[in-house]
Amino acid sequence: MQRTTEVESRSRTPAAGAPSLGRFLTALLGLIATLAVLWLGFVFLRSGSAPQLVVALVALAWGVGGVALLFTTANMLVESLGITWQRRIQPYVFVGPAALLLAAFLTIPALLTFYQSLFGARSNEFVGLANYAAVFTDRLMRQAFRNNLLWLLIGTSACVVLGLLIAVLADRSKFETIAKSIIFMPMAISFVGAGIIFKFIYAYAPPGEPQIGLLNAIVTALGGEPVAWLTSNQPWNNLWLILVVIWMYTGFGMVVFSAALKGVPDDILEAARVDGATEIQIFFQIIIPYIMGTIITVATTVAIFTLKIFDVVMVMTGGQYGTEVVATQFYRQFFSSRNFGYGAAIAIVLFIAVLPVMFYNLRQLRKQEGF
Repeated sequence: MQRTTEVESRSRTPAAGAPSLGRFLTALLGLIATLAVLWLGFVFLRSGSAPQLVVALVALAWGVGGVALLFTTANMLVESLGITWQRRIQPYVFVGPAALLLAAFLTIPALLTFYQSLFGARSNEFVGLANYAAVFTDRLMRQAFRNNLLWLLIGTSACVVLGLLIAVLADRSKFETIAKSIIFMPMAISFVGAGIIFKFIYAYAPPGEPQIGLLNAIVTALGGEPVAWLTSNQPWNNLWLILVVIWMYTGFGMVVFSAALKGVPDDILEAARVDGATEIQIFFQIIIPYIMGTIITVATTVAIFTLKIFDVVMVMTGGQYGTEVVATQFYRQFFSSRNFGYGAAIAIVLFIAVLPVMFYNLRQLRKQEGF
């Protein structure tokens, strides 16, 4: 009798997820009120008439609380539409704002930059693709492409090889934690800071004068002549700049490789040893294929950084002495020379150069179920 009463009670209750006009209107009013509050907060912050502390607190509440409230009320509105529409619309409620922000801060600026690249220096004369023709024929740009290629090949290869080698050696050492901490430490330093440190290391003074640079102090102490590491022997002086990125990103590769190495099953390694395989054979024929996805991910990540390199070159040489790269040329043309069309064309070329590597990196992450 009691069970029959419960069934009858459930049959009178609206089904879960069924559309409800009352819930829809309530959620709609909540969403409108949230948008109104966000707009009022924006107007208050834009006026800037209040004390800075008050503005900071309102900005914090407006940014964090506003986004949370917006997601909550939008989700309530979708849930009031019934289960069928809820399943169709709800993913876009959470993905939509991120997609809109991506469009606002990446896609639209990229399109505007491309549009600007079709005009002359002051953006008042349409020149078509002339800026792109100049990018690939200008002497300094050819030098920049050559140097970026050096950065890409030498910097990426060294970071991957050294990172993997150190990860293998450190995993077999009893000082693993200390060694990894020391090698990973440069990652905490910015490119600008690292550039300043190495600028002191490479500092040069004429023969007979005190050498404050570490390398020249060692060279002169051994009886040699001081060397102008950053200004002579072009274009191989770029190698001294590339060394900065190798010093910084070898630790990144080491940490990622170390995690991948620990994921190699021990039973496979033991089976190979029982079958008579040497450690070198195990490394190249079992470990390397097993972590190949990680190797590609690290290589593409470092490659993206080397293609966009700017800070180290600007701090240490300013792009002089044959060390120009694409990013420093963009900065020089767009901001120093105010040649907006040409600078925008360089930015688009750099963007297109990075894009395939970035897509390949994302594809590898998807294969590894990284997202």
